Amino acid sequence: MARRSLPFLKDLLSRSSPSRITTRSVTYMHRPGDATPRPVTLIPGDGIGPMVTGAVEQVMEAMHAPVYFEKFEVHGNMKAVPQEVLESIRKNQVCLKGGLITPVGGGVSSLNVQLRKELDLYASLVNCFNLPGLTTRHNNVDIVVIRENTEGEYSGLEHEVIPGVVESLKVITKFCSERIAKYAFEYAYLNNRKTVTAVHKANIMKLADGLFLESCREVATNYPGIKYNEIIVDNCCMQLVSKPEQFDVMVTPNLYGNLIANTAAGIAGGTGVMPGGNVGAEHAVFEQGASAGNVGSEQILEQKIANPVAILLSSAMMLRHLQFPAFADRLETAVASVILEGKYRTEDLGGSSTTQDVVDAIIDALD
Repeated sequence: MARRSLPFLKDLLSRSSPSRITTRSVTYMHRPGDATPRPVTLIPGDGIGPMVTGAVEQVMEAMHAPVYFEKFEVHGNMKAVPQEVLESIRKNQVCLKGGLITPVGGGVSSLNVQLRKELDLYASLVNCFNLPGLTTRHNNVDIVVIRENTEGEYSGLEHEVIPGVVESLKVITKFCSERIAKYAFEYAYLNNRKTVTAVHKANIMKLADGLFLESCREVATNYPGIKYNEIIVDNCCMQLVSKPEQFDVMVTPNLYGNLIANTAAGIAGGTGVMPGGNVGAEHAVFEQGASAGNVGSEQILEQKIANPVAILLSSAMMLRHLQFPAFADRLETAVASVILEGKYRTEDLGGSSTTQDVVDAIIDALD
């Protein structure tokens, strides 16, 4: 009711007052020295990664954003993340990353997983929401998927017991389950979210997922103002594609979160428009939120039609993380206005624009 009353009150005041009352927007009071440009480690990555991270570089330059990039060549077929890259991220504490190819099978481990473990980036956050002007099957979708990033099925503990028999260990610890639950509830509290839903398969994996649920329940008691739900992962998938608007913040173990984030992204408009990042106590790495399609295809690369929206919105998250909120607001507003207008869209959004067309339109739309 208060929201409905506000426009009426403004109109009443403007008509009844001798002179119109002017309002000033809330000003962000910075700390001395906050305008000092911040270094950010940049990993363009594989496939379309250099194209879309290049879009970020152009937009940051156009905004005169107080960041500069330390760029490193890293590719998914490397055996390990180069030490100088890890040192740069540890020094700068913030990284922007394009997609890295993860070889299927074989003996090469995922550099994405390596980064998360080396830097203890224990929380993955993907925001899946409807963008005004972008037609989707479901409306009113605004889901935040918070995924434990360092253990579970991604622990990398696999071995061949005997020829033809492979054992893969799923590791769940109380320490990691508690801290991801705390992060999810903190996020909900700080962002005025109303509900946290824990996703699990404790009806079958009673000890592992049972420990995860136990941890979530304990943390939930410290946040009485936030509603806490639980849902089995298979039912969650069905509910997600039939009635996604019922979900708010979702907290998950590692594997489930990957599947749910990509599904939610597809429902809300596609992986090309969903931002995300990975964060730990000391470092943060921002990238396209949903991993599906983050390196693109040869055709997309050759035609230069990669969608830069997801990584641009992720870079806006990065700017806010660096405490540059006005720059983040400008970037998000420009992206939203271009999507709403509908004139410049890449093929995945039903358009025929190139990556550069979209970038130019966003730069033109900057306030």
